Amino acid sequence: MSTTVRGTSGTEGDLSDLLLTRLTAAYAPAADPARGAEMRAYMKDVAPFLGLPTPRRRALDKAVLAGAPPPGEAECRSVALRCWDRPEREYQYFAVDYLRRHVGRCSSAFLPVARVLVETKPWWDTVDALAAHVVGGLVRADPALAADMDVWIEDDDQWVARTALLHQLRYKDATDTDRLFGYCVRQAGHPGFFIRKAIGWCLREYAKTDPDAVRAFVERERDRLAPLSAREALKNIGA
Repeated sequence: MSTTVRGTSGTEGDLSDLLLTRLTAAYAPAADPARGAEMRAYMKDVAPFLGLPTPRRRALDKAVLAGAPPPGEAECRSVALRCWDRPEREYQYFAVDYLRRHVGRCSSAFLPVARVLVETKPWWDTVDALAAHVVGGLVRADPALAADMDVWIEDDDQWVARTALLHQLRYKDATDTDRLFGYCVRQAGHPGFFIRKAIGWCLREYAKTDPDAVRAFVERERDRLAPLSAREALKNIGA
């Protein structure tokens, strides 16, 4: 699926042009090819890297954003998709951080854009932040989008299903436990590491809010849950 996007208004084009021009000017001279090769190998060759460690990249990002106007939804879409079109992973990291900051400016109509980002160049480094902070933020603002999560959890793309599992990761007391536990059961037999790990992670996170509920769920469903999922779920609360 192509993520190429063009601005539909002068403001959208102006802001994405401004930020992408600034990013390129900031990132290029700071690149470290040797470190980039190491980062690419660590991330299983999902994308090339410029070699910017996170503290350095975020310092550059802060300078890039200095004085830039706040975006609307169209600007969030344009900036994110244009960053996703760049080959180097640091551009996608910028986009994820940008969306985390401005997800409150986006409506429910942004969910299909978030899905494009999840499905394109997918790996845990971008998918998990999109799930917990972007998709999760959209669903929390519009609970009707939970119906979309009910579809995503059954998706053949493991990253889409993982996003559904993790979208409530930061909800705490606001967690819809029927969905949380139901999603875990529906994917309990999945053979993939990233799904099994996500089941354990979302349960472990909710255990910080209601350890008894998680403990009871794991005990009830232990025969269906993968050992990895059960172990991760109980990691901080015991059997």
